[in-house]
Amino acid sequence: MGRTPGRRPTLARVAERAGVSVSTASLAFSGSGPITPETRDKVLAAAGALGYTGPNPLGRQLRRGRSGIVGVVIGDQPGRAFRDPVAVQVLDGLVDVLGTQGLGVLLIPGVRAAEGVDPLLETAGMDVAVLVWGILSDDPTLDALQRRNVPVVVGEGRAVDGAPLVAIEDRAGAAEAVRHLLDLGHTRIAEIALPFGHDERSGPADADRLAQADRTPTVNRLAGVRDAVEPVLTWETPASLVEHGRDAATEILGTWVPADERPTAIVAHSDLLAAGAVIAARELGLRIPEDVSIAGFDGLDLPWLSPDVLTSVHQPLREKGAALGQAVIDLLADHDPTTVTLPVGLVPGTTTGPVPAPTAR
Repeated sequence: MGRTPGRRPTLARVAERAGVSVSTASLAFSGSGPITPETRDKVLAAAGALGYTGPNPLGRQLRRGRSGIVGVVIGDQPGRAFRDPVAVQVLDGLVDVLGTQGLGVLLIPGVRAAEGVDPLLETAGMDVAVLVWGILSDDPTLDALQRRNVPVVVGEGRAVDGAPLVAIEDRAGAAEAVRHLLDLGHTRIAEIALPFGHDERSGPADADRLAQADRTPTVNRLAGVRDAVEPVLTWETPASLVEHGRDAATEILGTWVPADERPTAIVAHSDLLAAGAVIAARELGLRIPEDVSIAGFDGLDLPWLSPDVLTSVHQPLREKGAALGQAVIDLLADHDPTTVTLPVGLVPGTTTGPVPAPTAR
């Protein structure tokens, strides 16, 4: 009386074997509804005998008009995302929460310079799209999703009508990092900034260029730095990668500024940029923090930077991903969209110290 070879077990066969209606058998698997424990046990016993493991999730999703897929827009180049521990930890938290609901994830690149939106944005089936790193003022990614009536969840971006938003207190965090440097006596403080927009530019940013910054994390951290001090120099980078921080700091500390006017401290918008600055300072023969102090943002564990431990503004990365995942679940359950803002905090390390004493002339 077990499972018949070559014949797929169905809910109808389970119901027949248990002597109940199909709707009653369905309630036994849903875990809810007016059904006695005895009836549920009888249905589950019949299912076990037939080798039936439960309703087909794809069929259930199709009946609800859903795909069971969440599109996650991770940035302009996926390869960069997987080199960035910040992105990896956020994605871990997001996927963990979505997995509890049986939701799958489709990773989608955002807009790449001169290439337009990825075709997946125009064609892939998805119930919700998560814009992990926010939205630009004129954003083709958001436009493509809205044309398809795909609901969105926004991470660290400007608010969108009807969309949940998950943000962090990064403006306050950036200001806290600078005030820490000011308390140590530093006044010549340079800044290594995250990318400003789609164009991958590297170089000093003047007032006109600063006004063009469009990415929300960049805008917030630029503002936070200026809440505390006007930096002597801001260097824009094309991506949050160690090599870009190294290139920027090499210019800031080695060639762009005269030695007698060299900044005594650098605040970087990310830990990877700050780590690159540490490497550049070492290569230039500068001691950290005796000759130059360096602070970052993210709170990453970077054991390969030993013996230095970055002074950094720590943000709850996995928690941010989990909050994005919960926002997706709430959106699918037709809950009203909410805004969640997560706190950050400075954790001093070994890369910041008192301002160097003036050199005798």
